[in-house]
Amino acid sequence: MINTVREVNFDGLVGLTHNYAGLAHGNVASMSHGGRVSNPREGALQGLAKMKSLMDAGYAQGVLPPQQRPDLGALRALGFSGTDGEILRHAASEAPQLLRAVCSASSMWTANAASVTPSVDAPDRRVHVTPANLQSSFHRFLEPPTTRRVLQAIFRADAHFAHHPALPGTPAFSDEGAANHTRLCSDYGEPGVHLFVYGRQAFGGQREPQRYPARQTLEASQAVARQHGLSAAQTVFAQQHPDAIDAGVFHNDVIAVGNGPVLLYHEMAFMDEKGTLEELRAKLSTPLIPVRVPLAAVSLEDAVASYLFNSQLLSNPDGSMTLVVPGECQEREAVWRTLQDFILAGNNPIGEVIVKDVKQSMRNGGGPACLRLRVALSETEQAALSGRVLLNDELYADLTAWVSRHYRDRLAADDLADPQLANESLTALDELTKLLKIGAVYPFQLG
Repeated sequence: MINTVREVNFDGLVGLTHNYAGLAHGNVASMSHGGRVSNPREGALQGLAKMKSLMDAGYAQGVLPPQQRPDLGALRALGFSGTDGEILRHAASEAPQLLRAVCSASSMWTANAASVTPSVDAPDRRVHVTPANLQSSFHRFLEPPTTRRVLQAIFRADAHFAHHPALPGTPAFSDEGAANHTRLCSDYGEPGVHLFVYGRQAFGGQREPQRYPARQTLEASQAVARQHGLSAAQTVFAQQHPDAIDAGVFHNDVIAVGNGPVLLYHEMAFMDEKGTLEELRAKLSTPLIPVRVPLAAVSLEDAVASYLFNSQLLSNPDGSMTLVVPGECQEREAVWRTLQDFILAGNNPIGEVIVKDVKQSMRNGGGPACLRLRVALSETEQAALSGRVLLNDELYADLTAWVSRHYRDRLAADDLADPQLANESLTALDELTKLLKIGAVYPFQLG
């Protein structure tokens, strides 16, 4: 009996406190939209619409819940006291940036939730999961404990899934998850090679960016590979180009995307482009298919503004691939021309481009690829998942109704101090965990 392996994209639901606080230093879109009024309901429905369209096209689609926000526990730990309303009021007047941070809905970008190794690559033949520590920014550093509980609740069966602790939350082991990790292979069920991309060495002397911080360290990537039992023959560690980071490419998935044997990347993606490709070719069991977009065709500014490379590259049954891009790609002439005349017309498996509207996410600096965590699962492993998290028509209808019941259609910075917003969030999340059948995962549910 053939145990078919498929890639499941687990998208993060946009949270109830989705707002534009401009918290992410080095993320140009996030910083440039800081202070604008957001629409959480529209954001959640846009994300669900993307999931539904991919499900309808035959791709396996999963759902991950948002985090508990505002994180009043974090404010209490930082010295605020009193009732929930008093804490929110004091934080708004004394430390508004902290209030914005503990209300961030950044967990929607589940590409940063964890790093995942499929069972076919692991020595014990289990799927291995390490939640990212996200220590480079306070608002994201709050996420890992709940992320781990959510992933453990869904990937619960010990016979099939192995969970590792997040790396130490220090600058030396700064880990941003799958946004800097790409698995290349001939087929999802065949052994693959793991490309880990880092921005700096904590204990080294390589050239680093000067304008914006490098969020992933080599030492973190190496530690995750060790946790998952990956050998030197299965891994390639490549430095992201510092100039790209300084242009706003805060993660590798903003300038490169891989799927199967295809690596779609910008000329400025890697510090050592030639060496990276040579090592991938040497270690892959199938010919690498590099699709290189030159700087002359797409500038770094256009790459960051359009999120051309923060797209989903998906495999089709006939061997072709589909690229799911944000609508902003149509707004940049050079990008759209490159998609039509170079990528689609090139000698590669990419035969279709689908455009999706995810503007609420894009304005905070996350495209289609940011919104999903890729997990290659066999039929047996899919059957072993706990909860009601694989999208179908019934779950989609339930989730859209849930969003319509609970989400606001307008959220400004001043609204974050509203105690009613906190109450609305807890009520909605409690209902969501029952809808998804994942049990108690939030701090307020655990007492």
